[in-house]
Amino acid sequence: MAAADPATPFGVYVHWPFCLSKCPYCDFNSHVRQAAIDQPRFVAAFAAEIAATAARVPGRTVSTIFFGGGTPSLMQPETVGAVLDAIARHWTVAPDAEVTLEANPTSVEATRFRGYRAAGVNRVSLGVQSLDDAVLRQLGRLHTALEALEAVAVARANFERYSFDLIYARPGQTVADWRAELKRALDEAAEHLSLYQLTIEPETPFAALHAAGKLRLPDDNLGRDLYDATLDQCAAAGLPAYEVSNHARPGAECRHNLVYWRYGEYAGIGPGAHGRLLVDGTRRATATEKRPETWLMRVEALGHGVTVDDALSRDEQADEFLLMGLRLAEGIDPARYAALAGRPLDAARIAGLVGHGFVETTPEGRLRVTRSGFPVLDAVVADLAA
Repeated sequence: MAAADPATPFGVYVHWPFCLSKCPYCDFNSHVRQAAIDQPRFVAAFAAEIAATAARVPGRTVSTIFFGGGTPSLMQPETVGAVLDAIARHWTVAPDAEVTLEANPTSVEATRFRGYRAAGVNRVSLGVQSLDDAVLRQLGRLHTALEALEAVAVARANFERYSFDLIYARPGQTVADWRAELKRALDEAAEHLSLYQLTIEPETPFAALHAAGKLRLPDDNLGRDLYDATLDQCAAAGLPAYEVSNHARPGAECRHNLVYWRYGEYAGIGPGAHGRLLVDGTRRATATEKRPETWLMRVEALGHGVTVDDALSRDEQADEFLLMGLRLAEGIDPARYAALAGRPLDAARIAGLVGHGFVETTPEGRLRVTRSGFPVLDAVVADLAA
């Protein structure tokens, strides 16, 4: 099977669901607990779910591992090491595998980072979010700008590869404000930045404030100006956009996220984790129980926490391929779409989008979204998928 070919990227995502506090904009599966977390118990459950998943998709060579959350930097280095050992027991881990761990500046300690590196982590991603103390308070973050920069310095001292996130298009933000903040970030960045426009997610505190008129985001025109400034400034600094919200020096892209965006195969381990697995030639969408303690009991009873395990139809696969692949600056291979869907993309729809300047075809025959098309990406994808 092609997916078992060592040259075919296979990712493992591990979800640590706990945070010190819940940010008001966040709709991720994250939970705050006052009592200490029983990390050995969770390690045993992670190992069991890894074993159960590997039994379904044996023979894979793991090219990327990503500890996300939540706040994975609240894990003890021994916990991270034990999970990595469990992955290596059941699959082959490539010698050059990318192993990323997300961290918040409030939980960054030099000794802990050295422990992560010794455990096998070789890349960290820091949730900085802003370099302005007032904005950090508004975003519900527990760290200051100085603490964020100190955390970046700790990451730089311990890892050759590191990235950090910022959120822009915030209430009251001007293009000049953002350019100044982004310049500071680029001065600190080595190879990768993730830059997200603030969006209002349903059922979050920010959604309630927005509905009440107490939180106003920049209008579409200002949002576009902020986006354009982001692209220009990052490209000028040598970190062009390779995905809608991600910028990297060529060759320094996050390989794990590329597995998602290139519609590869990946296992989802831990509470609320999603996966896409090729089981007996069928692509399946998996998801696990979201509530950490319920997931834990489910794994201890059944050997896994999976609550969704659906075979994807050809149309569903083709739609997902479009949705993920068109986020990338490299675009998609229309031939792969045709193989998934059983039919080619509609030439008339492509021509219409080309006419509007939203997509283009590369000399190699790939279809990609243009700079003008990225701000309306959802509409482009919907048009092509119709």
